[in-house]
Amino acid sequence: MKRLCVVLSLLLTVTGCFSSKSLEKSAVELCRHIPDTDNLKESQNYLAEDYYSSLQEMLALDDFTPVLHQWEFWFTAADGSAVSKNECIVKEIVPIDDTHAKAVVLVQPSDSDYKAEEHTLMMERTDGKWLLADYDDTRAATLRYIDNYRKEKEVIDVISEYLVKEIGANYLQGDICIPVIMTVASEEDDPSHARIWGDFWVDWYTQSADTLKTVSGGNHSGCISLEKNDGKLTVTGFEQTADGADNLPSAKRIFGTHYDVFHNIHSNQDVRDACRKLAVQNYCKKNGISARYYQDYGWPAIDMSQ
Repeated sequence: MKRLCVVLSLLLTVTGCFSSKSLEKSAVELCRHIPDTDNLKESQNYLAEDYYSSLQEMLALDDFTPVLHQWEFWFTAADGSAVSKNECIVKEIVPIDDTHAKAVVLVQPSDSDYKAEEHTLMMERTDGKWLLADYDDTRAATLRYIDNYRKEKEVIDVISEYLVKEIGANYLQGDICIPVIMTVASEEDDPSHARIWGDFWVDWYTQSADTLKTVSGGNHSGCISLEKNDGKLTVTGFEQTADGADNLPSAKRIFGTHYDVFHNIHSNQDVRDACRKLAVQNYCKKNGISARYYQDYGWPAIDMSQ
């Protein structure tokens, strides 16, 4: 009997932590502070620490550029933003334990042509205050995005280093060597072995005032083999397309079923120019180089700020 009383007392204590009215009020308040790319910092005091830090890391990644509706898909806000100017309606509150609860809310988009949307808030109680711990499983999506970014960055960094040291060493050298990597396809044979097909370029520059002037460079398309040993990723092979009359047959052999994609990239000057411009921009930003232009000999300078 004594043991039963203790259990009942605990249950009552836990249940007492959750007033339906107070939880609904907290859920509505949290809906007003669902973050987006513009107000993440302002939302910090309403987000659980690990949720905020993961979103903050993702937004700081070099290549994270939310396209139209992408962020709205993740964060369909009921906070007076462009997505919805309507107050959310709390459909259901589900207590999980004494510090966690789930709220199902209904949001009516500002555009009346669209139906009201149902969303899920995970709430976490910290220091007596309810915080937003997740929204429509966006934390899991954020962590996947970060993990994929880290893996892709590791591959790009290793290939870049290889192109500079092994391929760039064969050119007339300047002050700066910047590779351009246009990935065509990738295949992972197993967790330790992978192959990357790509259109790769290597360019050496010297800096003159605010302009990087091309010294030398060239194209090296083909398939790069990668291997990871003891946690370290390295390039173990590079099969390149041949020059001259052998170029086309070697490209078809090396790229195989990926040849059409390769050809579409390699033959498109606009794509190559855009990728090169972005590569030079990122290199300058990463290395603190104050250059606004890059210029090939005999050609107009390219303004990287445009």
